[in-house]
Amino acid sequence: MRIVELLVVALISGAVALGGAAVFGKLGNSTKIEKVSPLAQGTGLGSVSLQTPPTKGLTAEQIYKRDSPGVVQITATSVTQTVDPFSLSPSRQTQQALGSGFVIDKAGHIVTNYHVIKGATKIQVAFSNQDQIAATVVGSDPSTDTAVLKVDQRARALNPLPLGNSDSVTVGDQVYAIGNPFGFIRTLTSGLVSAVQRQIEAPNTLEIDHAIQTDAAINHGNSGGPLIDAAGRVIGVTSQISTGTTGQQGNLGIGFAIPINTVRNVAAQIIQSGKARHASIGITIAPVTSQLSRLFKLPVSSGLLIQEIQKGGGADKAGLKAGAAKVIVGGVSYRIGGDIIVGIDGRPITGYEQLRDAVSQHVPGDKVKLEIYRGDSKKTVTVTLGEEHP
Repeated sequence: MRIVELLVVALISGAVALGGAAVFGKLGNSTKIEKVSPLAQGTGLGSVSLQTPPTKGLTAEQIYKRDSPGVVQITATSVTQTVDPFSLSPSRQTQQALGSGFVIDKAGHIVTNYHVIKGATKIQVAFSNQDQIAATVVGSDPSTDTAVLKVDQRARALNPLPLGNSDSVTVGDQVYAIGNPFGFIRTLTSGLVSAVQRQIEAPNTLEIDHAIQTDAAINHGNSGGPLIDAAGRVIGVTSQISTGTTGQQGNLGIGFAIPINTVRNVAAQIIQSGKARHASIGITIAPVTSQLSRLFKLPVSSGLLIQEIQKGGGADKAGLKAGAAKVIVGGVSYRIGGDIIVGIDGRPITGYEQLRDAVSQHVPGDKVKLEIYRGDSKKTVTVTLGEEHP
């Protein structure tokens, strides 16, 4: 079996594994572009347009000249205590993590990865090799590995980067990464989109959906920097690299970026309220397969079997039922006999990605209408969404 590890690419240690379970008590890691309107509504991000006019034919040199002034180096300082068995008192050690970030508005807001600034007691931002500007944390969201910082600088000194639409990214697109690998300020690398719709693991072990895979060189210190399309627009935030089976620390041509549509929505929430909230139905599910349908005479050949229901969650309060009978089919365990979800808000559901994406368009407290089968009877149930708690 091929083993792959993903490594966050700030100068801090830690590895995470690719993939994860479909647990719908933990939703809201992706966002369609139509849900990101707060960025254009007087939250300090009014200078960022959701519909940046397309610009074709920019060269790498043009992209670098236009976008690099908005890319910063982030130095996150943390203090840890260690116990020396030969000493009666603990010793304090100062550690620094280097990462990247980019300006998103004239108010001084900067986007980076949560893992870059996690646990930091002091954060400084550098626009060049000479300056070190104090930055404050507006808020962070471990579920999407996103953090928003703020610096106190005059608007004319700031160069916000235009944001693109990660939903329109396709395999083969030319992309550029600008960041600070190993502390080398504002380094440009280029490559292609190698794959889309990848899943990567967030710092709190939740899944981040729709990640962009690229072969553009990404190394330690690139974390939090922009992945830019051929029109000079940010379409992702560089976050992780694959170390393959060897655990090699450098670039192997497999890097991952969090889609900008997800980051844009989360950043808008953080700027408005200091945190991001993710909606949750409060269930775990398993897909209906043709074999399951045939063996157990289910009323549908596709849909989602409810396996477990979170106590006190939206599904529980709406009276949804989980399966009770345990069966094993093709080496996989299922609970059958519960409700089967086949639609949400009038749209058919055949896979858990569709349900997750639909729920991620909402905030806690919103109501959704689930179409379900209970036995052979089709019903519509209104569920008030709860909040994801890792």
